[in-house]
Amino acid sequence: MKVAQTKPLFKGRILFVMGVVGCAMAALVVRGVDLQVLDKDFLQEEGTARHLRVVTIAAHRGSILDRNGAPLAVSTPVDSVWVEPKEFLTAKPQWPQLAKLLDMPLKELRKTVKGREKREFVYIKRRIAPALAAQVMALQISGVSLQREYRRYYPAGEVTGHLLGFTNIDDIGLEGLELAYDKWLRGLPGAKRVIKDRLGHIVEDVERIRRPQPGRDLRLTIDRRIQYLAYRELLAAVKQHKARSGSVVVLDAHTSEVLAMVNQPAFNPNNRQKLRSERYRNRAIADMFEPGSTMKPFTIATALQSGRYTPDTLINTAPGYYKVGGHTVRDNRNYGLIDVSTVIQKSSNVGASKIALTLPPEQIWRTFHQVGFGEPAGASFPGESSGVFTDYDTWSELERATLSFGYGVAVTPLQLARAYAVLAGDGRLRPVSVVMNEQGTLPDTGPQVFSHRVLTQVRNMMERVVSRDGTAIKASVPGYHVAGKTGTVRKSVAGGYSEDRYLALFAGMAPVSDPRLVMVVMIDEPGNDEFYGGQVAAPVFARVMAGALRLLAVPPDARPAPGERMAALAEKRT
Repeated sequence: MKVAQTKPLFKGRILFVMGVVGCAMAALVVRGVDLQVLDKDFLQEEGTARHLRVVTIAAHRGSILDRNGAPLAVSTPVDSVWVEPKEFLTAKPQWPQLAKLLDMPLKELRKTVKGREKREFVYIKRRIAPALAAQVMALQISGVSLQREYRRYYPAGEVTGHLLGFTNIDDIGLEGLELAYDKWLRGLPGAKRVIKDRLGHIVEDVERIRRPQPGRDLRLTIDRRIQYLAYRELLAAVKQHKARSGSVVVLDAHTSEVLAMVNQPAFNPNNRQKLRSERYRNRAIADMFEPGSTMKPFTIATALQSGRYTPDTLINTAPGYYKVGGHTVRDNRNYGLIDVSTVIQKSSNVGASKIALTLPPEQIWRTFHQVGFGEPAGASFPGESSGVFTDYDTWSELERATLSFGYGVAVTPLQLARAYAVLAGDGRLRPVSVVMNEQGTLPDTGPQVFSHRVLTQVRNMMERVVSRDGTAIKASVPGYHVAGKTGTVRKSVAGGYSEDRYLALFAGMAPVSDPRLVMVVMIDEPGNDEFYGGQVAAPVFARVMAGALRLLAVPPDARPAPGERMAALAEKRT
């Protein structure tokens, strides 16, 4: 009886279970049809809203090249680690692994995310190497993603630091030419739609909305070889003389193109973590100083151009000093009765003063203004100084005298080099250029400041400076004839001029027969009991000029030096 009663009950249970399972399967089929057919569009929109994102595609910043195409600044691909805070907070047990891999304290990682839970994008570490980025993604941490960026790298390091400047972490120019030509160099970022998984990782590129536009390359007039040579010699001189700072500027005498521009102390734009901001200043364009005796060639050129003087005109400099407006202008010694050429050769302050005081102030002002004093050099450097050059209406007799030998006017090394390019070139002022002119045409020039006759005469006078009887024998370059002028300037201090702080200067050109290069060397506050321009700055000029002329394959002069010419002339007369 019991067995007979159990069989119908068992069958009923089986049928009930099968019915339930059948109903469940039918419900799943209905739901599947509903999801895949009836509500397909709605569900796709919802899924897209949760996983489809628009991300930025970084644009490559243009490279900076020297005149020969050698790279001076390039952008290399790197990755930045970022997180979506909501997802990232669910992976706290893995935070120590991530912090260790990124070489950052765990406390810093927590601080970065804390308080930003409502954001969708928070950077954790910027600009890491792609290999390290791959290790980060291998951890499979929820909410962690990468973004491709570019990091600026400067192959020459501190050799070109002041010239090029640098960019910030977002690849935007902050200093130097990176700032001046930021719009030219910076590219336009692109954009694309992507699908991300639940961890925030990109799993599929859907479409490209906008292609990134890379920045344009910038080719400079700088010759990297000469830049390095100038940097090396300046660094050695500043160390040798325990100087405060220094600058060297090298220009093409025909075009006023900047071939080299270096400063000390320098900085490395690839590593700026421990540097002070004052080291970023490009002293060659920003620092003003009184040029001292390097101004005398312009005073003499003005006098020659007036027609009132010739190189042989005699000037009485006895007894070695000259009273002007209650003050005394002094020479190193009593040179007595000397000609105008010797005023330059011996660097006579008395001779220069007496000549200047016979010339109309307006004529001196016009000439000095026409060679570029008192205005920017035209290279569009950020932070460039225009110098100080007052109007002639305000000059006293003493100011007219001291201006003749470089006091009462302030210039930058670049301005002084540009002015010397007028003497070395065709007598016209050209704007300084640091970016290559792709058309190959010379820049616009100003009026003819000096005639060819005056230029030849002044160069010959300055050539005598670089001789045994001049003040800068150490500026001589074997195989070439050099023309230049020394300057030893007392630094201005409160209440007058210092008795023990000097600027050592040398400005010159070579070869004299057809000048190719112009150079200015400035050493600030040299020590070791040597402070004259002929002792400190002239040797730097000689070493850099010798190397630069060889690098540019400039042929030696075909004519004898001044001493040799004078000896040959005397022999002919006898």
